[in-house]
Amino acid sequence: MLFQALSYVRFLLRSGNAHGLHSPFVFGLYAHVINHDGQFSAFASIEQRRQQLQRSSQTIQVRDFGAGSHTGAGHKRRIQDIARTAAKPPKLAQLLFRLVNHFQPRTVLELGTSLGLTTSYLASADTRSRVLTFEGCPATATVARETFTELDLHNVELIEGNLDETLAPTLAALGVPLDFAFFDGNHRYEPTLRYFELCLAHRTERSVFVLDDIHWSQDMERAWNVIRQHPEVRLTVDLFFVGLVFFRRNQPKQHFRLRFNNALDKVLERTRRLSA
Repeated sequence: MLFQALSYVRFLLRSGNAHGLHSPFVFGLYAHVINHDGQFSAFASIEQRRQQLQRSSQTIQVRDFGAGSHTGAGHKRRIQDIARTAAKPPKLAQLLFRLVNHFQPRTVLELGTSLGLTTSYLASADTRSRVLTFEGCPATATVARETFTELDLHNVELIEGNLDETLAPTLAALGVPLDFAFFDGNHRYEPTLRYFELCLAHRTERSVFVLDDIHWSQDMERAWNVIRQHPEVRLTVDLFFVGLVFFRRNQPKQHFRLRFNNALDKVLERTRRLSA
């Protein structure tokens, strides 16, 4: 927690907003997609499902293969606790919705399903897309499937099992390019880079990769810095909570740190408009 707090202070000192952005692509993305604050019709039903899960006193046996577990052994947790602490908050899940809605990917991968709320945002953004989501915990996967049924989502395929065993064969059998990937399956250095490299072999120059919690730990910051410097990566956008990765061939290699819906920026912008 202390590491994240210090990282956020460093981020605020180094980051900016739309003013001074010289990349038309990033400016448009930042102004019209990242910081878009409008509502979409799909949001209400997903948030209703979130509230339902947050009220659930059901206990499930959780198995965690990622950085949240040192042993991989199962332990009991209430669904309401998972929904309140582990599920992506609306702000970030709705950002992913807008990214999919904007880029219109045909094939979407999500590494880390949890209760299926973020998956539902990814799948609702374009019901023509094929969303493949990976979950290691059988009990959590069961709840996620209930979420997809509740929300009447038919474009989601849930692959259950350890990512180390399921990701490579799923990608090999894909048969089409990987247009969009959200990495939220393991918050450690080596697996993050390994999963990135596996997905990289299936991307196109128009693919979009999103990495979650890039400042969650020293491990994740280290992995993010390696990915930023990868020779095939042309452009990255660090929003602190997530990192966006682009492979656009004609794009000069650039890295941006931008504040995402930052309250201070909104106050400054309002003041600037009033004084103009």
